[in-house]
Amino acid sequence: MKRVAIQGHFGSFHDQAAQTFYLNKLGYVPQIIECPNFASLYPAMETGKADAAIMAIENTISGGLLPNFELLRLHDVRIKGEIYLQIHQNLMALPGQKIEDIKEIRTHYMAINQTRDFFEKNCPWIQLVESEDTAASAIEIAQKQLKGVGAVASTVAAQQNNLEILAAGIETYKDNFTRFLVLDDGLNLADDEIDKASICFTLPHKPGSLAHILAIMSFYEMNLTRIQSLPIPGRKWQYFFYIDIKFDNKEHYMQALTAVRPLIEDLKILGEYKAAI
Repeated sequence: MKRVAIQGHFGSFHDQAAQTFYLNKLGYVPQIIECPNFASLYPAMETGKADAAIMAIENTISGGLLPNFELLRLHDVRIKGEIYLQIHQNLMALPGQKIEDIKEIRTHYMAINQTRDFFEKNCPWIQLVESEDTAASAIEIAQKQLKGVGAVASTVAAQQNNLEILAAGIETYKDNFTRFLVLDDGLNLADDEIDKASICFTLPHKPGSLAHILAIMSFYEMNLTRIQSLPIPGRKWQYFFYIDIKFDNKEHYMQALTAVRPLIEDLKILGEYKAAI
């Protein structure tokens, strides 16, 4: 059975993403290894504590988790899959309380971003306090029996901690999805399964460099589903570019890579995998 590291705790959205992916891919629910932050996922794999990891990379509301792009570049574990998880946020607290009794909410900053409108419109007296993890906030309330304090987390987190959901589905936008990457060098994929790749590179500091690369990708019928730039520390006005490429023909993808290699620097293939539906 795979041991899969996640940022956060049991009942978190990372937990749900890991269980869903491996159940669909391998037919079983993996053993979950809790980690305090995203950076600690890699030591967990390097030391043998975990066989793989699940890491969020972007959300349709909050955008990209920029530090995680840097983690992908700095480490050698490849992306071997992805999963999109629809995020439903719920306001929960110890049983027997009403929304009027809640004075403070503890949850992850992304959950605050996704539910701020609900609190501003319905309960503006509640103070929103950022925490390390949605599920961790639910666990803390249950363990310390904190009255007047609520959490925003998943339905699973409420069930596991015997908390009562005071308001369900409070996310501002119902079309709210998070994309999670599967980091698992032990997951073998056949060539005909692979239809997506993530790469990063730098470009010479010349006008039109990026436009030239994009034109070549277009010629080979590559569909760029995401492009993200991040500054290179210590190199003024130079950037790493992170690109997700979707393709129907892997041979065309390989030809595109061959064509752009002379024009780019520091190319790293972060992963080649099966795109999520």
